[in-house]
Amino acid sequence: QVRLVEIGGGSVQAGDSLRLPCEASGGKFSNYIMAWFRQAPGEERILVARITWRGPTTFYHDSLKGRFTISRDNAKNTLYLQMNSLKPEGTAVYYCAADQDFGALVAGDYEYWGQGTQVTVSS
Repeated sequence: QVRLVEIGGGSVQAGDSLRLPCEASGGKFSNYIMAWFRQAPGEERILVARITWRGPTTFYHDSLKGRFTISRDNAKNTLYLQMNSLKPEGTAVYYCAADQDFGALVAGDYEYWGQGTQVTVSS
């Protein structure tokens, strides 16, 4: 059973940067596709970025390319999301997710989830 815990989050101003770590335990971290999702109030949970276990290969939501960076440290069992030039529309709960299926892309594909952390961006 994989356990994921997001750390950080909080309130920032538009244009600020923030890094979210997600600590994993209970499984071999390097075996899993890892991803970040976010969900704003009243909206569906959408993929922010995902990263494979080797390479690694990354994928980003089109609107976030160039501002967000996903990375992983397999030795520390930790996933990261570096968010730069944050915008008010980035206000959401951010979730860390994991799955062993290489094709996992949308929220319904992921088996393991963290509890989420709130990020609020003020204008």
